Amino acid sequence: MDYKQKLNDLLLATARQNASDLHLSAGRHPTLRIDGVLIPLQKEPLVTSEVSEGLVFSMLTPEQKETFLVEKEIDFSYSFEDKARFRINIFYQRGYLAAALRLIPAQIKTVEELNLPPVLHDFCKLSQGFVLIVGPAGHGKSTTLAAMIDEINHSRTDHIITIEDPIEYIFTQDKSIVSQREVKSDTLTFHKGLKSLLRQDPDVIMIGEMRDKESMATAMTAAETGHLVFSTLHTNSASQTIDRIIDSFPVEQQGQISSQLAATLVGIVSERLIPRIDGGRVPACEIMLTNPAVRNLIRERKSYQIDLVIETSVQEGMLTLNRSLVSLLNKKEISLENAELYSLSPSELRILLERS
Repeated sequence: MDYKQKLNDLLLATARQNASDLHLSAGRHPTLRIDGVLIPLQKEPLVTSEVSEGLVFSMLTPEQKETFLVEKEIDFSYSFEDKARFRINIFYQRGYLAAALRLIPAQIKTVEELNLPPVLHDFCKLSQGFVLIVGPAGHGKSTTLAAMIDEINHSRTDHIITIEDPIEYIFTQDKSIVSQREVKSDTLTFHKGLKSLLRQDPDVIMIGEMRDKESMATAMTAAETGHLVFSTLHTNSASQTIDRIIDSFPVEQQGQISSQLAATLVGIVSERLIPRIDGGRVPACEIMLTNPAVRNLIRERKSYQIDLVIETSVQEGMLTLNRSLVSLLNKKEISLENAELYSLSPSELRILLERS
């Protein structure tokens, strides 16, 4: 079998069917994720262990293959005939090779095209501060971040530096200089890249994902020293995000980190992609802006009270996830069943719905 050709056929099917992911696993049909649902390609034969190995190794360079065989997993980006890019993770499961391939659309969509709240434009106008896009895996964090970075690229004369593992969206430089650094190919390690960031004269910094206390500390220091910093975290809400950051540090440092976070954080957008009634997915967002009340709660380690501040600060541009869901329900874009499934407080959602 020509594994390269077979892989290309599967990648083409992924792009044509507007799937977000392709899964390859021994003993199963190749499977697409479309609008959040896994759909096996029944017309394709079951993937054998030999075929999964052939498909996986056809994507890897000799160096990547060597790294993978030692580390047992690898992340990288893969360009398919200039038609599409994929973010790929290859791993072992029960001794067999498997892969998850995430399609990265070639076109970077705008905040409006993604149906995101207009307040995101305000973050793109800031000269300094720390902005976080959070939510579960596969719910549009990278896409939202790309929309905001590209808006800055088209509207400001800045130096934008990204550190990504791997690079996802490719930015076409416009008014800004965009330096995209990929871990392993452009910088040896994530920490090495972060360490040298501030020596590269950036105005805007995008850290693909904050994975440990070092990346969090770098992000806050950069924001403190006059830079605009964007990043993502796998958390479910603004209050949980604040706790996650502070709790990542040793107890003796948490007081200082709370103060630093209160001083630098300008906003958190928590995002879910909800299945639309007529197909596709639409974002529901929680928006937290750091006003004096929020800063105070962060400093005093009372993040559990932040939800109440968001609820009572609608006029400032803040938004609870439930209000976002109710708005989508009223527009008849999503079902009540899905709204309740994605809500962090379904009982409160029902009360809001009755009042609306």
